Amino acid sequence: MRPRRRNPVLLVAAAGLACIAGGSAAADSAPRAEAVYGESGPVLRLATGSPGELGLIAELAASFSDQEPIRLEWYKAGSGAAVELLRTGQVDLVMVHAPAAERAAVADGWAGQRTPVGGNAYYLVGPGDDPAGIRDATDALDALRRIAATGSRFLSRGDQSGTHRRELALWAEAGVDPDWPGYTESGDFMAASLRRANAEGAYFLTDNSTWAALQAELPRLERLFSGDPRLVNAYHGLLAPRGPASALAGRFLEFLAAPAGQSLIREFGREQFGAPLYLDANALPRSP
Repeated sequence: MRPRRRNPVLLVAAAGLACIAGGSAAADSAPRAEAVYGESGPVLRLATGSPGELGLIAELAASFSDQEPIRLEWYKAGSGAAVELLRTGQVDLVMVHAPAAERAAVADGWAGQRTPVGGNAYYLVGPGDDPAGIRDATDALDALRRIAATGSRFLSRGDQSGTHRRELALWAEAGVDPDWPGYTESGDFMAASLRRANAEGAYFLTDNSTWAALQAELPRLERLFSGDPRLVNAYHGLLAPRGPASALAGRFLEFLAAPAGQSLIREFGREQFGAPLYLDANALPRSP
């Protein structure tokens, strides 16, 4: 899907969003919006990772603006960092896939209205010659054990994002300590990490959305293992219930969960890539 011309993406210079009143130290630590969608209306600050990188947030903001003008500031952050931005009041809403952190935030009372909005699935990708033989793995845990047993190169996000936390949980379930010379960390977002895995010929845990969007750029990598229920990846929306924009965040979150928002999520990417990049909430198993 292509962004609508009447609701353009306004790229934001980092200096323009620094907290001038707080001095240079505050400016250095202030979160910086990656982009702003919409030219008028109240501001809503949203933090998420891949849905913003791939353009889904731009589409959702454009559609919501048809019913209510809004300036949506997108803050590029993995799930761990996004939840922390919500806790410290630096954003109003997050779309994340870190179930344990989400539940803890709601239990502690500083986040609310946890709502399933959609998701995707993880793939294990790697070099075409597949030195660990994970094409023949019986499940995701077997695939990881094979990678570790052969000492193959594996690139981890290493950034406490939802993907990194899921990867660590899978290693733990597999009974493997990921500590061998070929196991390295990127400390970067999904797209950049996937490109690095391609450059290094490393195995990598990617979401299917980013894989579909970038696959043509990744000649050294192939999709080698998928389909294990452990690799389902559900996104939830969370808001700050007592924040200055909580009412607006609540309306936006309700839109995401309503038929119009779910249709956009379910169809996003079909026109450009020949298949949608995301699943709607109804297509995912309910997480606790």
